[in-house]
Amino acid sequence: MARPLRIEYSGALYHVTSRGNHRQEIFVDPEDRERFLGILAHAVRRHNWLCHAYCQMDNHYHLVIETPDGNLSKGMRQVGAVYTQAYNRRHGKSGHLFQGRYKAILVENEEYAEELSRDIHLNPTRVGAVQRPQDYAWSSYMACVGQASSPRWLTKDLILLQFGCDEESAQERDREFVEAGLAREQSAG
Repeated sequence: MARPLRIEYSGALYHVTSRGNHRQEIFVDPEDRERFLGILAHAVRRHNWLCHAYCQMDNHYHLVIETPDGNLSKGMRQVGAVYTQAYNRRHGKSGHLFQGRYKAILVENEEYAEELSRDIHLNPTRVGAVQRPQDYAWSSYMACVGQASSPRWLTKDLILLQFGCDEESAQERDREFVEAGLAREQSAG
């Protein structure tokens, strides 16, 4: 049975995720995480992507990627292959690191993009890695809310434009939006 074709077009926005093979860790330590971010940064530049948000968990990652040139597959092949080679070489392993192909969900409306960013940034609190998203070092949350310097390859405009005001006010509203989601989840759980 053939794989389904991926929907790719100029200006598309995706929620991209991939999990470790057999749910194994894909980030063992900070060096692995930094290496992945470096590979992602290279792909963002090389393929003219816009990366709006990211979160690295131990056994998977989440990205919000916009493709002005409609080339997600090409770039993700590079990210997955280069990171797998680097990981295997560093840890003395061989074979697959990721469980199948990456998953890419097309984001077709702006409200979903806002929710998606919050969902990604709350991922570490859901699994108990931290109590608050600002305590998690391996996501774009702190850069998005203006509490940490932003990597040059991270584009925060899409998320901040959802709040329709100047950057500082938008960052504060984003922070409040994420905190409201956290409070709602904590009261429900």
